[in-house]
Amino acid sequence: MTAAVVVAVALVVFLTRPDDDGGSKAGGEVFLQAAGTSGPDPFTESTARDRDPEPSTASPSAVPSASGTGSQVTRGVGGAAPGLYGGTRKVASCDVEKQIKVLGAAPEKNRAFASVQKIEPSAVPEYLRSLTPVQLRMDTRVTNHGFRDGKATAYQAVLQAGTAVLVDDRGVPRVRCACGNPLLPPVAQESTPKQTGKAWPGYRASDVVVVEPSSKPVDEFVMVDPENGDWFTRPAGDTGGGDKKTDPPEGTKRDESGSPCPPGAGDDSRSCPPSPGESPPDGESPPPGDSPPPADDGTTAPPDSPPPSDPPPDSPPADTPDSQPAPPQEPQQPEQQQSEQQQPQPPEEQQPGSGEAALSRSV
Repeated sequence: MTAAVVVAVALVVFLTRPDDDGGSKAGGEVFLQAAGTSGPDPFTESTARDRDPEPSTASPSAVPSASGTGSQVTRGVGGAAPGLYGGTRKVASCDVEKQIKVLGAAPEKNRAFASVQKIEPSAVPEYLRSLTPVQLRMDTRVTNHGFRDGKATAYQAVLQAGTAVLVDDRGVPRVRCACGNPLLPPVAQESTPKQTGKAWPGYRASDVVVVEPSSKPVDEFVMVDPENGDWFTRPAGDTGGGDKKTDPPEGTKRDESGSPCPPGAGDDSRSCPPSPGESPPDGESPPPGDSPPPADDGTTAPPDSPPPSDPPPDSPPADTPDSQPAPPQEPQQPEQQQSEQQQPQPPEEQQPGSGEAALSRSV
């Protein structure tokens, strides 16, 4: 578990090397796909288990402008990261056998599906059974594929958190269950991409992640149920029968609603801010407002306290232009103090004197 937590550290991924058949760099579009929609040119009918997507707490609902979304730098999260995926214990988010059946009944689509995953058409059933049904917990960038004119057509997409997918043994999404589409890792685009489709409440381009393949095959995925926050493990290639309850990884954060935060979400996510008192990573400055106020440079006095040379509020000034301060061993008698208190002295004649004295002494 400790090793898995280390792998969960979010990385910065430069999407600069497309796969040969992974989509066009020149298209310049990223299609936003909500969890419950099939999208354009679906391969099959939905094989996803009906369920509401994981709720978001941020507020935008319109597609952001291209200037705010055109970065070719996207956060990456390792495919074995605990909490990257969610679901319901003992329940598969996708019906794998149904997916095999519907593709088997459409040989042309089965061949197109196999061509995307670089396998033989006859190997599709075995391939699908090797995948693990999960739900995305973060909006995730992928290369999606529709089926048109007898072949697979690639396009760049962002899948909403809550989308049911099948992932391979490195944790990379390979099938979108709402449409049976084969998935591949995303590719960079040569220009600022234009976003199409309708954004869902809570969508922010800066929160989108890319799943990076784990360095070695995953034996079991550490998952969380977003509805109740329970953690469990699911063996790779299992459809839920082998799920076992487990403890949350050490250091797990929670959002305002109490749901466990996905890995890496505390960096800049509004719904999962860093914990109070948490130290910033090495080499980073603390966020604005967390630094102590600058030290006094000697040109001004502190705003809410008198200068060090000022007398106590209920005592007479220690210095006046015409008198010397009384020796400490000879305190004023009550009658003299009352007499001096009854003599009105304009504040402007005293304060500048004491303030100028303080200023000169501090300089």
